[in-house]
Amino acid sequence: MSQATAPYIGTVPPEFRRPSRWATSWRAVTRKPGRVIGVVILLFFALMALFGPLLYPEHLPINAALLYAPPSWAHPLGTDFEGSDVLAELITGSRYVLSAAALAAVFTIGFGTVAGVVSGYFLGRTDTVIMRVTDFILTIPSFPLLIVLSTIWSFGSPIAMGLVLGLTGWGGLARAVRSQTLSLRERGFIEAARGLGLSNIHIMTREILPNIAPYIAMNLLLSVTGGIYAEVGLFFLGVIPFQANNWGVMLNLAFNNGALYTPQSLLYMISPMVCILLVTFGIVLTLDAVDEILNPRLREA
Repeated sequence: MSQATAPYIGTVPPEFRRPSRWATSWRAVTRKPGRVIGVVILLFFALMALFGPLLYPEHLPINAALLYAPPSWAHPLGTDFEGSDVLAELITGSRYVLSAAALAAVFTIGFGTVAGVVSGYFLGRTDTVIMRVTDFILTIPSFPLLIVLSTIWSFGSPIAMGLVLGLTGWGGLARAVRSQTLSLRERGFIEAARGLGLSNIHIMTREILPNIAPYIAMNLLLSVTGGIYAEVGLFFLGVIPFQANNWGVMLNLAFNNGALYTPQSLLYMISPMVCILLVTFGIVLTLDAVDEILNPRLREA
């Protein structure tokens, strides 16, 4: 036996080793420039929401001498109707918007996935009960419900906002996950798992969930955009008390203080809209990479 082959005794040669999950994910992201741009955008806003507010005081200073001041080195995006820095408002307001949207997505995916998998796997009375609850959720107009809830529930915390958005938004996902579970439960590998005596929990979490993971992951990102639109819309309409600075509050104040008629205030109104569009754009670009990471067929293409 030659020395060249000796180091590989009992091990897999490097050319036959499966790349790690991190290496596969990195390769999927870097295959296309658009995916890299999407990930960079999302990382930028995530870091801005986490650390950006630490750079500013809780209550931004007001300067009556700088009302709607034009962009400058001191105020790159100008000032608002109170003389506060628009860039500072964007940064401090990002934490509430993005945190609430992320929590809404997590709650939506959590409720919808559990309900859909359990309903589609067990069928019978369990399926009937869960689907009737799902139908009830789907018949409730979520946006008017949020307006009604805003009269009795304070949304000063992003957790409260995210929870309500999640509770009203999981019905459609539950139905879709149930349909995929119904298809998977009749496959041969599920029958084999039952024949081996594996528990229902094991089959649902280790056999069914990995096969619908791409769909769930893509809905997770899309739910973030839905959460942003919903909460910003509520604040823009003014149906929720302004207990926290965020992009929706900025749009409301800009609109009610003549931003549509005052050219000097244009940046104050456009800035949060651009941020929302950039986050949405980043999510759309990232979805392509997520689909390839979780879908083996696309990785082989």
